[in-house]
Amino acid sequence: MHNTTLRHCTLGVLLAAALPLHAAPMGFKGAWMAMADAGPNWRELYVNYAFTPRDAVGASATWMRADDHGITREVDELTYTRLLKRWNMRHAQANVWFMGGVGALRGDGPTRPMATPGVQLDYETTRVYLAATHRLYRASGVNHDFSSARAGFSFYETGYDQTQPWLVVEARRMHGLSERTDVTPMLRLINKRYFIEAGVNNMRQARFNFMYIF
Repeated sequence: MHNTTLRHCTLGVLLAAALPLHAAPMGFKGAWMAMADAGPNWRELYVNYAFTPRDAVGASATWMRADDHGITREVDELTYTRLLKRWNMRHAQANVWFMGGVGALRGDGPTRPMATPGVQLDYETTRVYLAATHRLYRASGVNHDFSSARAGFSFYETGYDQTQPWLVVEARRMHGLSERTDVTPMLRLINKRYFIEAGVNNMRQARFNFMYIF
């Protein structure tokens, strides 16, 4: 009985330590988070600071381009992230997040104010990860709404100080920039405060992402 309880407690500690690295768009209270997503048609750098366990403010810079290279735009914005709801289960966690920002849109016309409200839902254990995101990118005469879905699994369990490999597949689409759905299988390596992931999508384009909490 003692060994079973110990295993459950250990799993709980590992779960609490690992989960924020998979799906959360912010870190723990007092933490800074930096994230980047790099590809041929979409590049984003995002930094925020968690001033409560549920709230973070930050800034992001995004560069986006249409598949045919006919449209190129940049967005610089101030951001706000809020944990709306969390369900803590025995060996899993689920969350609902608000993510949004206000800033300036440049390219293909005059600079315009842009708003980017969105919602993310996620569920994960130490072995399974699911997430769905929908975010509006709206300015005067512009609609680049963004939708994505992710699913992944880890190859095996690891200890708290070890690096864990995952396979993650993401499907995403952005209105007004692409008529195709971007599907990317990625290898993710995750540790206590960071992850890196890399893959090639169905259009033979390379992608590289990272996240670090400090």
